[in-house]
Amino acid sequence: MMMVLNATLPGFNVPLHSHPHEQIGMVYSGKAILRIGDEERIVKKGDFYCIPANTPHSDKCIGDKSFIMLDVFYPKREDYIQKLASEVNIS
Repeated sequence: MMMVLNATLPGFNVPLHSHPHEQIGMVYSGKAILRIGDEERIVKKGDFYCIPANTPHSDKCIGDKSFIMLDVFYPKREDYIQKLASEVNIS
């Protein structure tokens, strides 16, 4: 299991993607259009969501505040850890 605090800036989006990890999350602040599979809904502070493994999903920040969410992945995302490590030059 792995927890990640993520943010999507106003006017930006996370493109449609999928991964073999289950993902649940809670919105800390801001609002976004969250797409999970064929469902699309607006989420805001205090909302929870669940994304099954291998399900296409995306988000688009709406409004003038960043969309900040706490994501929990199972199992942990080694690909994500490697990407972050390479961006900050750690190993």
